[in-house]
Amino acid sequence: MRFEPRLLDEIRARLTLSDLVGRRVTWDRRKTQPGKGDYWACCPFHQEKSPSFHVDDRRNRYKCFGCGASGDHFTFVCETEGLSFPEAVERLADQAGVALPAPDPQAARREKKRAGLADICEMAAQFFQSEFAGPRGEAARAYCAKRELTPETLREFRFGFAPDSRDALKSFLAARDIPEAAMVEAGLVIRPDDGRPGYDRFRGRLMIPIQDDRGRVVAFGGRTLLPEGQPKYLNSPETPLFHKGVMLFNAHRAREPAFKSGEAVVVEGYLDAIALWQAGIRHVVASLGTAFTEDQIVRLWKFAPEPVICFDGDAAGVSAAHRAIDRIFPVLKSGFSFQFCFLPDGMDPDDLVKQRGLEGFHAETARARSLFDVVWDREISVSRMDTPERKAALEKRFDDLIGTIRDERVRRRYQLDLKFKLSNLFFEQARQGRKGGGKGGEAVSPLGTARERVAASDDFGTERLVLGLSMRYPHLLDRNFERVSRLPFANELHRQLRDVLCRIVDELEATPISELTGAFEGPLRDIMSETRPDAVGLQEHKQAEFSALVQRFPLLKSNPPEDFIEAAFLHFLDVLELNALEEELSAELAGADEEFDETSWARIQALTQDLSRRREECAREEADLAERARRIKTAPPVAAAVH
Repeated sequence: MRFEPRLLDEIRARLTLSDLVGRRVTWDRRKTQPGKGDYWACCPFHQEKSPSFHVDDRRNRYKCFGCGASGDHFTFVCETEGLSFPEAVERLADQAGVALPAPDPQAARREKKRAGLADICEMAAQFFQSEFAGPRGEAARAYCAKRELTPETLREFRFGFAPDSRDALKSFLAARDIPEAAMVEAGLVIRPDDGRPGYDRFRGRLMIPIQDDRGRVVAFGGRTLLPEGQPKYLNSPETPLFHKGVMLFNAHRAREPAFKSGEAVVVEGYLDAIALWQAGIRHVVASLGTAFTEDQIVRLWKFAPEPVICFDGDAAGVSAAHRAIDRIFPVLKSGFSFQFCFLPDGMDPDDLVKQRGLEGFHAETARARSLFDVVWDREISVSRMDTPERKAALEKRFDDLIGTIRDERVRRRYQLDLKFKLSNLFFEQARQGRKGGGKGGEAVSPLGTARERVAASDDFGTERLVLGLSMRYPHLLDRNFERVSRLPFANELHRQLRDVLCRIVDELEATPISELTGAFEGPLRDIMSETRPDAVGLQEHKQAEFSALVQRFPLLKSNPPEDFIEAAFLHFLDVLELNALEEELSAELAGADEEFDETSWARIQALTQDLSRRREECAREEADLAERARRIKTAPPVAAAVH
């Protein structure tokens, strides 16, 4: 729906932006000047200690100078409450006392019809609630007691009961002058094709109203109370009010808690969602038992950037996760994804919170796996990789799946990370296949052993760190491709391997994985064992012994934040560039004549000044990294790892 600029301006004029924002922030008294309409606070969109969030009442704008968030009244409500723009306009217009224009006649008729159907659903909800509380609802109340649902929960979710009668609801609505055709359209009554009288869709079931984003009852879910009753769960059909592929159960309650916490939990059934809500997890929604649709995926990202989807740990749960993956991939975008939590086999969310409590549930969701890892496991688990053709087939499946991602940046990241992960996998297979050959059972490479090929140098350890981190965190290599490709590696084999890695980044389609698993087998094995000991089959208790990278860079043991890893990686690059600059200056001095000419002298002066500046920068970086290492309570400091 389009709104005239004049209408939006009137709403802005009647509502003071600082009053609207002030409901969610505390103004900083030192910087705020109310007389000038100038307000400052800590940003509600990201964590900060000093106020960088500014509201200007004169311009009706807000802006955070920390995270860059900006907008007006409507943007703020959309971003903090998860509303669409029309919903935000409607809410603020109501607060401002501004009448919204009537929609066009056709839209008005549709809205009137929808409102009429919503009124019928509301009547049905009240009927089911009264039956739940009456004599016929005893079995439904007993079932709820068995599931330990509290009176507060029953009232909040408006539990009801549909009597086991052919026309109990139909008669109730007919007594209120509701036409049978409207009952059918609302999904409450079924009219047979053979002309017989219509009958109630829901009979002998525990009834749970399904509400839209405004809290209106638009549909129902009914659970059978018979041990062998089928279907176990029955939802309303598609109606002008209810679209299964768009709606999320409990969305209107979960929206604000999800925004405040930055988290969202998704379960498969509405009773599981209700159980988690009762346990205190208020940011939970359910998918109404349908496979995820693109609309639902996009809606979930309005709740949190990486919602956690909880699936049962059995085969059916894994299968449901795999189906969800294919729906998610096309709409992936930068900064938005999903986490997958597979519950212990035989348990659903309700069982888990009852047996292990809230802490037990949080412990499970904390182990949620990334979309990338779940995709990897899905494809690897059904693949045979014992021939080149089968390896190529695996690569093609990954390529086809990644090709569905519309966001170019996300697609490239998946291509890059999978290229490295496949190279590690194929190398390990080749290594295991050759195990036992050569002296002492070690694979023999045409280039000789790693010890014979690699001559240690002053920069050996730092070069190894750069290569190891590039393979463990491919995005660091991608972001710093130009610098890494120009680094003057002192070790020849390190330089050659660096060149292959850079070609993988620069030409994803052009560089065959065999280049990594062939000529560089020895150095690759060494660096892989230094980077990811588990990737080369080392047992857990042996990993620390063989992980040279972790010995050089101990903070990797504690999985430090990504920004710390990147800062350390950049520092290692600076160290290598500094050492190269020192060598360049030494060569310049050694090659100069006793009497410097003007050009040579200027060159040496420039190198000396640059060297001095770079030394100071490296020293500051080293001190900063050491301090950050202490702050995350990890020892020894990075300085020890560098040298």
